[in-house]
Amino acid sequence: MVPKKIMEVLGIKSVDELFDEIPPEARIDRLTLPDGIGEIELEREVTRILGKNRTLDELRGFLGGGVYRHYIPAVVGEILSRSELYTAYTPYQAEASQGMLQALFEYQSMIAELTGMDAVNSSMYDWSTALGEAALMCHRIKRGDRFLIGRAVSPERKAVLRTYLKGIGATIDEIPFEGSTGRVSLSALKERISDDVFGVYLENPNYFGILEEDIGEVSSIVGEIPFVVGTNPLSLAIVKPPSEYGADIVIGEGHHLGMPPNFGGPLLGIFATKKEHIRKMPGRIIGMTTDVTGRTAYCMTLQTREQHIRRDKATSNICTNEALMAVAAAAYLASLGKRKLIEISSENVRKARKFAEKISTIDGFKAPLFDAHHFNEFVMRSGEASIEKISKRLLSRGIHGGICLNRDFPELGESMLLAVSELHTEEDFDLFVSALGGDE
Repeated sequence: MVPKKIMEVLGIKSVDELFDEIPPEARIDRLTLPDGIGEIELEREVTRILGKNRTLDELRGFLGGGVYRHYIPAVVGEILSRSELYTAYTPYQAEASQGMLQALFEYQSMIAELTGMDAVNSSMYDWSTALGEAALMCHRIKRGDRFLIGRAVSPERKAVLRTYLKGIGATIDEIPFEGSTGRVSLSALKERISDDVFGVYLENPNYFGILEEDIGEVSSIVGEIPFVVGTNPLSLAIVKPPSEYGADIVIGEGHHLGMPPNFGGPLLGIFATKKEHIRKMPGRIIGMTTDVTGRTAYCMTLQTREQHIRRDKATSNICTNEALMAVAAAAYLASLGKRKLIEISSENVRKARKFAEKISTIDGFKAPLFDAHHFNEFVMRSGEASIEKISKRLLSRGIHGGICLNRDFPELGESMLLAVSELHTEEDFDLFVSALGGDE
């Protein structure tokens, strides 16, 4: 019950008045819940319902677009399950959280090495929120009302970005990609640069899996405008780091580093920047220092989150975040090492190329659609058959196809985004091609 004093302050006479704004037809009178059952019966019923799901252990999957199925060393799960690490909660008491803080510090150090950037936070919720926070950071660096992004960006990330930009009254301006290569049109980028632009965002590889070969020219085009690069961290084992082509902020999805696909998650937003912008960066940084006895110690520093400082001074309201997943990424990178990471990344490139070559042997299909270098994804176009029908045909053969692109990218026609990883085999590719060709 709401105390009378509170109702007096609110100027209401009954609790019902609190809900006057909700239309009567939208209100729940009562929940029609069934009678309770025992634990054994409940477990049996839940198991029956879950049995309707078909997982990637049963299906041969080629879904990508930001979440992939990669090999995860067994040691990663073992490390995460340790009681001193098994939490995503903020380690407020440094003296009681040295293990977690050191693991996060190692994560920051390894991501800094991969991206070539000076500072890394720990962490954002996912790639999409990292993009939204990067846009707000750009706005803190340079005022304006237009944020330029490449057209070849995930529709989900664009949607989250639009939500973030509403709060500052800014809009998105998309830069088209070249029809033949799928790479960003640098001439279109030049035309869109003006004083009201406060940030430029491109992905490398982009949403179509294409490596932006001319991205080194972007920094000279944008000048003093903050340049944000989104990337797949696995690709950084074999391609030039964003720091070498002028990125001010680097973001990405850390899911690929030791996390399984499970209903779209868990995810991990990577966020790195130059030292000169460190005080405008969202989140928190784990720093290394010494204690009163001179021993190495770790603590949270530059805590610009709203629960640490005044809300109007905070750079982000992202609070308890993906710390556990950051530990997973650190464990993954440390267990593989530099040489193995290069091997896995190279294998992704080789297998994507081989898969595309096999598809291109079928009449009526083109793969890859674009004449460009790809990482682990590419676009396949169907000349005649509907992609929706193809997806259903593949599913009937125990194959989960890729993402249908014709809704979000109608200019590509009947097309599908296909992703591969080091876990795919020659047999997977042959079965896909056989189903695509209509063989029984």
